[in-house]
Amino acid sequence: MTQAKPSVAQDILWRLEALAFDVVILFARMLPVDMVSDFGAWFFKIAGPLTGAHKVAEINLRIVFPHASDAEIAQLLVEQWDNTGRTFLELLIMDRIIGSPDRVEVVNGHRLNEIAAKQEPVVFVSGHFSNFEVMPATIVNSPVKCHITYRAMNNPHVEKRVRDYRFRYGVRYFAPKGGDGARELLTALGRGESVALMNDQKFNGGVAAPIFGLMAHTAPGPSRLALRFNTVLQPMSVQRRYKARFRVVVHEPIHLEHTGNMTADIEAGVRKVNAFIEERVRERPAEWFWTHKRWPSDTYKRSR
Repeated sequence: MTQAKPSVAQDILWRLEALAFDVVILFARMLPVDMVSDFGAWFFKIAGPLTGAHKVAEINLRIVFPHASDAEIAQLLVEQWDNTGRTFLELLIMDRIIGSPDRVEVVNGHRLNEIAAKQEPVVFVSGHFSNFEVMPATIVNSPVKCHITYRAMNNPHVEKRVRDYRFRYGVRYFAPKGGDGARELLTALGRGESVALMNDQKFNGGVAAPIFGLMAHTAPGPSRLALRFNTVLQPMSVQRRYKARFRVVVHEPIHLEHTGNMTADIEAGVRKVNAFIEERVRERPAEWFWTHKRWPSDTYKRSR
């Protein structure tokens, strides 16, 4: 299906956004890495609470930590804006972060070497932890051949810049979401290559499964792919050590059961992924992407 041509006004707006993007990147690249990260934290801690996203983050925090005091929730809100701000500014200088050998530590990296040596296709899964872009960069800079999914931006001019920029630190395997993307992932797995997907955000029409005690729709794709190709879900997470320094953890693989009931097996896989996400969030609560509306819309309407 051919995408409709944007109006002249829309195209002008997109080009202005792309120009602003260029200016911000130029500014970021003139500064030391940690200073860029610090600026993001400072700016978002000021601007974040003035946005509607602040209320979303507060609602989410109260869902996950129902017994936390108001003071504890307030402190977590500050800490999550710190991490969010750092992450968004760090995304502009990822090549400098990945290219610095002392900024990314990989725990259990032998598992990546094992996957590559066995030519064993796996389905990597993760969530939006810390600077989540560190994870795909770690995978594609390892011996593993992997396709990374992404969600294309509405602005095609910024989208092209982001894709070209990602090439600078090794993320070259793109599989757009949707029908074409699904076929590309199937083809890759069939060739013995791995795929990587984020699996912690709301997915309308997905599998309804509990996360932090409330039902939420979750994408079934990772579990479906792992079951179809008789492989494992390979979870990974990213932790912020200090400023723009990170630890990437390659966790133990998640094995899925084949009972003959594909629907039930997919749901069981989704529940296991949600349990993994819960564990990581409880371990490092300030580092999850709290401003996303993870639960059904009514959850947020009732909490206004």
